[in-house]
Amino acid sequence: MALKSSVGKFQSTKLLIAGMEREKVDIKRILIIDDEEDIREIAQLSLEELRGWEVVTAESGIEGLAKAKIEQPDAILLDITMPDMDGFSTWLGLRTNPVTVDIPVIFVTAKAQTINWSRCAEMGMNAVIAKPFDPMTLADRVAEILGWN
Repeated sequence: MALKSSVGKFQSTKLLIAGMEREKVDIKRILIIDDEEDIREIAQLSLEELRGWEVVTAESGIEGLAKAKIEQPDAILLDITMPDMDGFSTWLGLRTNPVTVDIPVIFVTAKAQTINWSRCAEMGMNAVIAKPFDPMTLADRVAEILGWN
C-alpha cells in the first residue's frame, strides 16, 4: 500500500513538473497577413512544423489589423501588395495603435526588386523576405531577423 501511495505521489509530482516546464516554453505567436491563400498555408506550415510556433492568419490588411489587436502576436509577416489596403497602409495602421505599435513586422513580397528601400528604412521596418521563399528555411530566417535563435 505504501508503494502505491509513493507511486501516486511521484506521478502527481511528475505531472506538476511537466506542467511547469510547458509554462516555461516560450511559444511564439506569428500573424501572417497575405491575400494569397497558398502563401499563408505554406508559411503557416513552415512556422508551425519547423519551429513549433503558433500561427494566426489574415487575408487582408483590415482583417490583419483587427487580429493583431486581438491576438497581440510576437511578430507579423506582412505582404506588401494586397487589394484594398496594401502592406504599407497596414503597417502604418499597426504603428498608430498603442496595442500593436511595438510588434515587429517583416514584409514578405514578390516585388523585392522594386521596393523603395530608403522609404522602408525611414519607416523603421524590420526586414523584407522575398517571395518565393524557401519553406524549409523561412522559420530560421524569421528567427534570425528577430533574434530568436
